[in-house]
Amino acid sequence: MKKLAAEQVNYDVSLLFSVLILVGIGIVMVYSASSTLALEKFGKDYYFLKKQVLFSLLGVSALVICRYVPYHFYRSLSYVFLGIAFALLIAIQVTDLGHSAGGAERWLRYKGLSFQPSEFARFAMVIYLAYSMSKKQDKIKELSIGFIPHIIVLSFFILLISMQPDFGSIIILCALTWIMLFVGGVRIRHLLLGVAAVFPFIFYFMQKADYPMRRIIGFLDPWQYPADTGYQIIHSLMAFGTGGLWGAGIGQGYQKLFYLPEPHTDFIFSVIGEELGLLGVLFIIGLFAVILFRGIYIAKNTEDLFGSFMALGLTIALGIQVSVNMGVALGLLPPKGLTLPFLSYGGTSLLLNMACIGILMNIGASQAK
Repeated sequence: MKKLAAEQVNYDVSLLFSVLILVGIGIVMVYSASSTLALEKFGKDYYFLKKQVLFSLLGVSALVICRYVPYHFYRSLSYVFLGIAFALLIAIQVTDLGHSAGGAERWLRYKGLSFQPSEFARFAMVIYLAYSMSKKQDKIKELSIGFIPHIIVLSFFILLISMQPDFGSIIILCALTWIMLFVGGVRIRHLLLGVAAVFPFIFYFMQKADYPMRRIIGFLDPWQYPADTGYQIIHSLMAFGTGGLWGAGIGQGYQKLFYLPEPHTDFIFSVIGEELGLLGVLFIIGLFAVILFRGIYIAKNTEDLFGSFMALGLTIALGIQVSVNMGVALGLLPPKGLTLPFLSYGGTSLLLNMACIGILMNIGASQAK
């Protein structure tokens, strides 16, 4: 009886505490990054802080719930999740619920509540690929079974997300799918064929929506466009440079004062760099490294193919998002408009990422029994 009780409360301590520490740091840094902006826009410096605390509590609840939901449950819902993801993306375009911000229509908004369907689409794609690849493992190397059906599903997502437009989400979704198919055993030549087939669509999209090309040009030489496409990168780099080794101190950052765009969402890592310095940045990176290591470990040691693929997909999705956000903040990648998991302000990303951590824990605990 005692052994059973211990199994029921079993948590991956290193994974759990790494996430909770990041969420706690996120609450502090969201307030630091947004207080001045919130005071000017809403008359309350704690406007974003209050919401972030609520999101965090809901996220912890989602983590706990998903920790105790058997991961096999998601197998039967793979196509349901796909259908919901497609419906939400379509709803942005055909209903009045679509909400625009920053020149892109990426959100659904109803009575003050916002939701970003592309975040859920990423989760749905992971569940679908895990189910499909585990089911077709004996024929995964066949073009018509292991490659084409998955690329068709990806193509529908690309089409719908390109209407928003959200070039960054498309790139991440493609990279996630490619890596999962590669690990799943799809032939390399099929994957290379897929990459070649995607290039014309990427070129067309960049020509149709000129902002991706402008961002790339600004990324290559930001100092030549300091008031335009290079503005974000320049002020982000200035924030890291000001932070030095120890940082300016929490609340003492300068770039967040209407210089750095979206300091509490897309560029919160820059605020962390300025206020917590290099040591703070390395600490954050270390916590993410623990999470990714634990995710890969769980995937590697799970005998059930569906659980292994799902754990790997959730870990890859998180790793890509972290890498892209940090890469943008450090001037290593063109701006993409992605949040930093567990740290940036925002309900959709935080809730889904916390739920994914709960699922990872359930997969890991299931194998430990």
